[in-house]
Amino acid sequence: MSNRPVLAVELPKTVVVTGAASGLGLELSRLLIAAGVAAIGVDRADPPGDLIAHRSYVHVSGDVADEATWRAVVARIKEADAGSIDKLGLATSAAVLEVGSILETSRESLMRLLEINVVGTALAMKAILPLMIARGGGSIVAVASVNATIAEQSLAGYNATKAAVRQLARTVAMDHARDGIRINVLSPGPMMAGLFKRHLETAPDAERFLAMRTARQPGGRILDASDVAWVAMFLLSTGSAAMLGADVTVDGGLTASFDFRT
Repeated sequence: MSNRPVLAVELPKTVVVTGAASGLGLELSRLLIAAGVAAIGVDRADPPGDLIAHRSYVHVSGDVADEATWRAVVARIKEADAGSIDKLGLATSAAVLEVGSILETSRESLMRLLEINVVGTALAMKAILPLMIARGGGSIVAVASVNATIAEQSLAGYNATKAAVRQLARTVAMDHARDGIRINVLSPGPMMAGLFKRHLETAPDAERFLAMRTARQPGGRILDASDVAWVAMFLLSTGSAAMLGADVTVDGGLTASFDFRT
């Protein structure tokens, strides 16, 4: 038997995770299931087989910007937890990224960024909040980005939508604080996952780009999605009960200094 100290916190019985098929959403879903939480994943794509095969995981296939998707999610929650008073959680990690200056960004690309990153987050909250309020509260983690604050070049549309996610979450947190709802913002830096990999693929010299971005990190490495998922677990849990409307930066120290000297 291990004698290591353990910090015990409680998690919601059921957590809805958007973008569950890859990246942060996938790693968070895996951590939740390992902790005994029922996870409902939402994504247009199918997640890996290990997730689908798990009895504690339910997948809803659909676009987060489509209200029909959220009607299906609510129906699954009511079907599984009819009459339950157990707390619910929500983590909105679904996102898309387009690389290019504003001159290179089409209207169609801008609309898709807004639909998935902002409207999808808003619709998720709008759908799940009434269920949380009926159960006396719940916890929401809205995934933004350090790019909501720093102006990384060639990501004008993405950066703008992530800034919108942050203010959306903070405002809804204030609107529903006395309903027992806790909403906090998780702002990751680069992760070795889908969106960063997409950015990497657009670089003229991907190897040089990766080396440069890695050297910028004070810890000397790009974070794994699982590193960030652990912080999302904390924000969903009772361990963060005193936090409301907070913006938690998880970037391995990237934005702690204006000029980290490699």
